[in-house]
Amino acid sequence: MDANATTPLLPEVFEAMRPYWMESYGNASSIHQDGQRARQAVDAAREQLAEFLGCREAEVVFNSGGTEGDNTALCGLLAPGDHLITTAIEHEAILRTAERLTTRGVEVSFIAPEPSGLIASEAVRAALRPNTKLISVMLANNETGVLQPVEEVGKIAADAGAYFHIDAVQGAGKVRLDVTRFGCHLLSISAHKMHGPKGVGALYVRRGTPVEPLLVGGKHERRRRAGTENVPGIVGLGKAVELARTALDNGTLTRLAALRDRLEQGILAITGTRVHGTAPRVANTTNIGFEQVEGEALVIALDLKGVALSGGSACSSGSTEPSHVLMAMGLDKTEARASLRFSLLRTASEADVDAVLGVLPEAVAQLRAISPAVAGTAQ
Repeated sequence: MDANATTPLLPEVFEAMRPYWMESYGNASSIHQDGQRARQAVDAAREQLAEFLGCREAEVVFNSGGTEGDNTALCGLLAPGDHLITTAIEHEAILRTAERLTTRGVEVSFIAPEPSGLIASEAVRAALRPNTKLISVMLANNETGVLQPVEEVGKIAADAGAYFHIDAVQGAGKVRLDVTRFGCHLLSISAHKMHGPKGVGALYVRRGTPVEPLLVGGKHERRRRAGTENVPGIVGLGKAVELARTALDNGTLTRLAALRDRLEQGILAITGTRVHGTAPRVANTTNIGFEQVEGEALVIALDLKGVALSGGSACSSGSTEPSHVLMAMGLDKTEARASLRFSLLRTASEADVDAVLGVLPEAVAQLRAISPAVAGTAQ
């Protein structure tokens, strides 16, 4: 129940990657046959990514994942005196980068969401300034699953003459991506969120967008990202997006949404529970608050019963601070700490949902029975 943290490799992805660790291990920049076999594999994956994103192959830059893509988009475009518009519910890869840029003379506006978890496009428009150079809004929130109005924001950016970046890490593989329809100049994805390998991703860079590379060195990726290509990872990413396209076409996500709704309805049958994020969401995610329950204690209790989930972003795991996303939506600290994210794998089954619903009510009841003692200890 923690697919938004990461996903396992699908067998087809593993098999596609296997030859490029041992047999076809060449450097894709070498001109001999071993190198050229690796280059052909990278080029084939780039073609798969271009079809997945709806862009030219030359606009796909392979990298280490979503964090690098987000950092490149912001740091590669913004200079002292520029203005960035982003949101208060972005992933830390955007928020921490934006905060660092403020120390370097970049002005930043953080747009708060509505209580539903949705960023109002008019709030983005209202934040525009004459020096606004970049707008960065995520496609799907990693904690609530709420889909943001990226097409509307893309039009706002175009009207203002600003660049537009989308963090699509949680949306990729769950909604159909089309960079032309979105109107974005840059878009970040990561393989491990859609049953691909960890440590590899891609950044779409629209032709003509003047992004300075984050990493410099060799001439890799048309001088846009130095470093020897991770050929097995890139092949795995290509296969993962191929399978994601199939899932978008064959009804898999409709089945997944039905499972998510069944899980959600079963949880809401427990008294003192409610859903956070009521706007349209990706098919696999629900965020639910449990009154009189400490979320971390419930995570531990369920883990002991074989159920893995989280209180929010895995990148913030271990933090004593409540979810910045839920706080931005208007929840207080107690409510935010009492909330958990359930996110289903694409391979989830009815048996998985039944397993969760079979142990969750008892775990909640047990924690509520001792909640006064827990509260007294916390004080």
